Amino acid sequence: MALPGSVSTCLSPPVHYIICKLGFEKKDIYDINNIVSENGEVCWQAVTEHLHYLESDQGVDYIKSVQSLGPVCESVNLHFKSLTKDRFVVQYAVWFHWTNYTELFLEVFDVLQYAQATEVALGLMKLTSCLERALGDVYLLIGKDCPFLLRDLLASEQLAVVFGQDVMDVLRVFIGSPYGLNLRNVLWHGFASPQEIPAKYCAMLLFLTAGLGQLLQTYFLKTKYILVHRPYVTFISLEELVAFPDLNHETLCVAEELVQVSNFVFKSMVPFWMAALTAFKQSRYADCVILLLPQLEAGLRLLFTTTNKCPNRLLTAEPSALYTTFDEMLKKHLDNEEINQLPSVLEEPAMEFLWDFLNHQEGPRIRDHLSHGEINLKTFPRELANQIVAFAITLLCRFSVGDTVAFKEHVIIKPLMTCASCYRSQFHPISRLKKQVLECMKSIHVWPELPTVSEEHVQAVKGLEGNTETSSLILKMAEILSQVQQYLPRDCCSPDDPINSVVTERLLVKLCDKHVSTLYSPRPVLEVLVVLRKICTQCHQVSEQVIASIELRYKQWMKKTLRSRQRHNYLRMLNSIKFLFPVLRLILLLITLEVINVHLVCKKTPSDYQQYLKFLKSILQYTENLVTYTSPEKNKWDETEELTNKALIKIRNFSDRKLTLIQSAT
Repeated sequence: MALPGSVSTCLSPPVHYIICKLGFEKKDIYDINNIVSENGEVCWQAVTEHLHYLESDQGVDYIKSVQSLGPVCESVNLHFKSLTKDRFVVQYAVWFHWTNYTELFLEVFDVLQYAQATEVALGLMKLTSCLERALGDVYLLIGKDCPFLLRDLLASEQLAVVFGQDVMDVLRVFIGSPYGLNLRNVLWHGFASPQEIPAKYCAMLLFLTAGLGQLLQTYFLKTKYILVHRPYVTFISLEELVAFPDLNHETLCVAEELVQVSNFVFKSMVPFWMAALTAFKQSRYADCVILLLPQLEAGLRLLFTTTNKCPNRLLTAEPSALYTTFDEMLKKHLDNEEINQLPSVLEEPAMEFLWDFLNHQEGPRIRDHLSHGEINLKTFPRELANQIVAFAITLLCRFSVGDTVAFKEHVIIKPLMTCASCYRSQFHPISRLKKQVLECMKSIHVWPELPTVSEEHVQAVKGLEGNTETSSLILKMAEILSQVQQYLPRDCCSPDDPINSVVTERLLVKLCDKHVSTLYSPRPVLEVLVVLRKICTQCHQVSEQVIASIELRYKQWMKKTLRSRQRHNYLRMLNSIKFLFPVLRLILLLITLEVINVHLVCKKTPSDYQQYLKFLKSILQYTENLVTYTSPEKNKWDETEELTNKALIKIRNFSDRKLTLIQSAT
């Protein structure tokens, strides 16, 4: 691994020049009174007149525009430094209300008074993410489907209609275009060190945000529109995110030592790491993660470029090429179709952690949500920050200089290393399906505990006396179970009551605990998982409907409020659940066996695969029909029996032909 100490900057020479030098070349001094009025009203013409355009296509000439706007930014920065906090609030606070986070912009003003480099960079990252979110809300006043990328949002016709094209061009000089300063991306992707971000650009974006608020008020007076803010993304089931133990002060102190000796850290980025750890100590969890994520990306980029022998990809790319970001680093293949070597260095648990927290659609997607302003920073959960910091500490330790045994065996660090090495994906579709199966099984296991009328009442209903159909269904289930028995643990069979004794919650927990690789699942696997998850969802809905119906009808029976036909239907339902109870459990068992062998789907011929997929979709159709027939509106219990009989025959015949995945394994 290359030594990060030998790298003085992660900005390529042209990008470094644009950000650190170009805006300082002109020494003009502008009277701030020509740029902003005494009451804080932005004179946009005094700003937009510094825009330059290319003669060729009338696009923005970013080089000349940055150069010309540099002195304007300096004047604005000096203006803000001359104001007291109270004066700033009086002149500008009201113009930040449109962002739905006025406090953040007042906080950035405070930071600018001292111009501590790390805090300025953090303020700029928070400002740009909040600004992007607010601009997206404005876009939705007249547009649909807000663009995901900031550059597309700023280039949209909708925002040009609201603010004016020249105003949007000014914004694109600072953020959103790879040809301009591109401040958001170089910070959020971990390319810029604290010292490489001039404070005057942060001041200018603060100023421009207030100016946008003024333009927006004028627009609202004309159109009578009302700005509606989209709700923040909230993290639910935080317990699913917990992979590491809670970090204490001593652990964070050891982490600070690791930062100084780890090859994972660029020396120019050390202030970011230290600030992140300090933020965690101070319970500023959003700040901690905002600071840390770009540094994880920078460290992983160093590993990526070293292991794949492409050192040129370490720096910011030129405008015509893409940056090396998380998205590319986590892929299986490089752009040239060669195998990405980073996974072999990080190993599967670390890769699964990164995919879980950054990429999987059902995971927290923490970097996307934070960088696009979709999270309420004031309520960012400690649990989530704890996981990111703990994971970062394990990478610091793994890639430290010299003898790392002392750190790895440290009584505080060792548990973190153990947790990291044992991590399993929680948010890949395979993992989500396992969770669905167990949740559905818990729901079904409630059935026997529900209050019902006595069996004598059921037997008294004409047509239910012998239960021959139910017995036939149970027999078919036993036959199917015998076909898969060889794939189950040997200690789970009882010849007296095969379904109830074998298909237990304990068995499914045991099977679901088997590790299935989730990295880079091919398309056929993902297609199969989609269908299996839908089947499981339908089974769960059937179970919930049955529970609700049994509870309601029993209460009505005891109160004697059921009409004759309703009583008869209730008793038929009680008879039907005698076979539905084992049927749903059997389906869950089959789903579980299929999922732990799901990668075998890639070994099927195209013809067999299509047959298999068609079979799964037919079972999905069966469960969808079950949902309909068992709903309170339908209550078609006789039809449920007939439907189940056909489905069991289909499952048995398909298994006989050895077309399922588990039988492909033999």
